Amino acid sequence: MTTPKEMSSAQMAECPVQIEDDRTGLSIETLRRALADNLFYIQGKFPGIATRNDYYVALAYTVRDRLLQRWLNSLRLSTQPSVKVVCYLSAEFLLGPHLLNNLINLGITEQVQQAVEESGLNFWDLVAQEEEPGLGNGGLGRLAACYMDSLASLEVPAIGYGIRYEFGIFDQEIRDGWQVEITDKWLRYGNPWEIPRPEDAVEVKFGGYTEAFTDMQGRYQVRWIPDQVVKGIPYDTPILGYQVNTVNTLRLWRAEAPESFDFEAFNVGDYYGAVDEKIVSENITKVLYPNDEQLQGKQLRLQQQYFFVSCSLQDMIRMHLQAGGSLDTFHEKYAAQLNDTHPAIAVAELMRLLVDVHQMGWDQAWAITQKTFGYTNHTLLPEALEKWPLHLFEEMLPRHLQIIFEINQRFLDMVRMHYPHHGEKLARLSLIDESGEQRYVRMAHLACVGSHAINGVAALHTELLKQDVLRDFYELWPEKFSNKTNGVTPRRWLALINPQLTQLLSQVIGNHWLKHLSELRKLEAYVENPEYRAAWRQIKQTKKQELADRIQKMLGILVDPNSLFDIQVKRIHEYKRQHLNVLHIITLYHQIKQNPSLDIQPRTFIFGGKAAPGYFMAKLIIKLINAVGEVVNHDPDVAGRLRVVFLPDYNVTNSQPVYPAADLSEQISTAGKEASGTGNMKFALNGALTIGTLDGANVEIREEVGEENFFLFGLTADEVSDLRARGYHAFEIYQHNEQLRQVIDLISSGYFSHGNTDLFRPLVDNLLHQDPFLLLADYQSYIDCQARVSQAYRDQDRWTRMSLLNTARMGKFSSDRAIQEYCDQIWGAQSVPVELSEYIQTNAVLQVKSGD
Repeated sequence: MTTPKEMSSAQMAECPVQIEDDRTGLSIETLRRALADNLFYIQGKFPGIATRNDYYVALAYTVRDRLLQRWLNSLRLSTQPSVKVVCYLSAEFLLGPHLLNNLINLGITEQVQQAVEESGLNFWDLVAQEEEPGLGNGGLGRLAACYMDSLASLEVPAIGYGIRYEFGIFDQEIRDGWQVEITDKWLRYGNPWEIPRPEDAVEVKFGGYTEAFTDMQGRYQVRWIPDQVVKGIPYDTPILGYQVNTVNTLRLWRAEAPESFDFEAFNVGDYYGAVDEKIVSENITKVLYPNDEQLQGKQLRLQQQYFFVSCSLQDMIRMHLQAGGSLDTFHEKYAAQLNDTHPAIAVAELMRLLVDVHQMGWDQAWAITQKTFGYTNHTLLPEALEKWPLHLFEEMLPRHLQIIFEINQRFLDMVRMHYPHHGEKLARLSLIDESGEQRYVRMAHLACVGSHAINGVAALHTELLKQDVLRDFYELWPEKFSNKTNGVTPRRWLALINPQLTQLLSQVIGNHWLKHLSELRKLEAYVENPEYRAAWRQIKQTKKQELADRIQKMLGILVDPNSLFDIQVKRIHEYKRQHLNVLHIITLYHQIKQNPSLDIQPRTFIFGGKAAPGYFMAKLIIKLINAVGEVVNHDPDVAGRLRVVFLPDYNVTNSQPVYPAADLSEQISTAGKEASGTGNMKFALNGALTIGTLDGANVEIREEVGEENFFLFGLTADEVSDLRARGYHAFEIYQHNEQLRQVIDLISSGYFSHGNTDLFRPLVDNLLHQDPFLLLADYQSYIDCQARVSQAYRDQDRWTRMSLLNTARMGKFSSDRAIQEYCDQIWGAQSVPVELSEYIQTNAVLQVKSGD
């Protein structure tokens, strides 16, 4: 074999050396060199003094470098006049860690792992080092993250707009069974994935008053004189699609004072006053969703919502004009989606910007505004449909209140033409709620009036919106309404969290399913294959063992991986009915106490989730779960047959080992209360069976997987309405159901609270005398259904078939499908592939052309 030394110059010319750019190359040698360079030149460290975090940051920059060429090409493409850009406005983006997700989407996990380990480092230690951006409370923010992933994977140009909270959702600790909130300092070591763009800063106004005047052309104009101005600084994070070159932008805004230091105040000895403006301004983006029970909390929440919306719309207008566009075509360039009511103030703000700042006529501005916005409703709970006191709105956003009054007057004039003698309907449709002593601005109404499309997030949810919550708007504009059932990205929620199952799937059906989830249907051909079922069972057992090891390490609780893993992880809320699950646990426990030799299917009950800091009843439910666990886990009569575990600090990172390990997924909300849910999809995608009500997306999951592969219980949404209409008396159910009475009495007796009969009294009293979410009405149906679960689990072959079919039939619930529907039916957005040029060393120099 000829070596390079023996080759002639002519031979070498015929075989040129392939040179890789250190910032884009993917060979092991290039990756190792890039890692070393980033440690040295970015972190300023050498191995002798570098920390694990230094190595993680160096690795993150190494991976981010491989995104930048794609990112900048995607940005360049999105500025072309013919390319429509989706702008997703959301107060929450619960992204989860970036590193592993980006490696999977780039398709370089194995190369990078090898490069890291050949450098003498532990790859998984560096993965675990990443701080999770806690920029969301739960499902809403996680859905936004899935949708950003799918937009990029479908090669649709998009910008996600939100808030760069300095402190995200609190870290949760459990002390003496109670939730304790700890500050989430996710930015303490910096964030290597983001790039600050201070040159794109915008100013946002608050408070003050307005002045009306006539301009030089005789037109009526309004000038807003604010008493506070805040600067919005954008921070951009790349969002890479799966196995494509498209990288979209998540642009999050941080609030800052225009002047951070007042020298005049400082010079006269007012040291605190010198930085007061900085503190007040930066408070706006200090923390995710303040506790808004107090007026100050409400003010801050409204400030947050207006701040990020104003920043985003100003940014969109700037980019459009900068690229040579006209505001007449703003709606043709951008499709803006309002993710629930939090960004609904965007309707009034775009009108202000077009009419007041850019002197556009009202009618033209209103037509553009309506064509720009779509509104996604995410809730059926009246308290979650935001309303703001009129006086608060007037103090903080005086010009916007005037604009809302004008929108409302014109809207109600139109309504009167349709319904001339329907005063009650006008009152219900009005953007201003005047039904009580205090008047409110209805944000959902503003979103409905100011958008060309309104959608729910599951078939049942959308029907209930039409029938109840938004019925009057549906009767007025039926053409605006559609359903877009939620979905989840299979890249994170299967490929990343369950690589063993991913490999098993791809062995028999290929890996095309990661972009076309409906291809999972091909799995049905292997349901009757005993070897495949055995491999499926073994992977589930492995994931259960991994979770059991994690629980023992974290909490010191020994759980049996051969038991049925019965899991309910989600935000703690009464309508999600974690306490119904607890009633089942106590029922089983009571049966064991009555008959210690009872043959019972061993179960491990696993809970996880956070309660809003001001939500007392939700916090009491967490305490009850832990109190029951303390008794059950230490009772020798139970003999390990039941275990109760509460996983603290449930977030994206901590959820990733949970979904693959579940046997049973608890989706037990009161029918008609859950808009959709996405945890139900993640569990089923990983082969868990669902026990649930006909609520949210459960209805469609059951239709897809087959009713024989779903454990159904409880009242339907119609039956819930009928029961309430007839008069619901929870106490009568308690009196007539002996088993239920024994369970409730065990709680109220102090059995789970060291004899303290007052501790859980608010919870018990609420169930017996109000029971707003009908736990007692559904109790017996739930207990009977759980008995069917236990019976089915004893037949492991049958259970495995059901598990396999759940995964095989989850194709509908991909976020790719949901986003394609939005693109086709609401946004009018197209896929625009991004092309990359090969690296040529002679071209790798800066060449600035005139006009660039």
